Amino acid sequence: MTGYVDPTKEDFARFREMQREGPLHMLNLLRFRERAAYDDGTVATGAQAYQNYARESGPIFARLGGRQVWVGMPELTLIGPSHEQWDLAFIAEYPSVDAFVAMLRDADYRRAVRHRQAAIADSRLVRMRPALPGSYFGEIETQPNAPTE
Repeated sequence: MTGYVDPTKEDFARFREMQREGPLHMLNLLRFRERAAYDDGTVATGAQAYQNYARESGPIFARLGGRQVWVGMPELTLIGPSHEQWDLAFIAEYPSVDAFVAMLRDADYRRAVRHRQAAIADSRLVRMRPALPGSYFGEIETQPNAPTE
């Protein structure tokens, strides 16, 4: 089974069309390859390759105003496909859609992304609009940048 590593051109075009003001959160679910798949034969585990990606892309992410909001190590999928197991989950915040796109277009980032591509067996990247929690579990108090009636 082939995993998801990079967005399709169609999905990226839809992402770009969803312009709005304000920050966005990107939920990342990652499963690493046991052995990284570098084209040049570099030997590393998937986790080591991802650490290389994080080290090289982190300064670009920070320069563009990004920050890590939350990180965790999934232990068990209680509801959902049991075959979808993840090694790492995190939420990255970008100040805008344009900042995310600028990161992807940055020449240094484009060099660093080879480590991510070598590291990842499967992933999910879910774009989300940040919101403030309400009083009850699952309730949203306010939706920043939401249209007002």
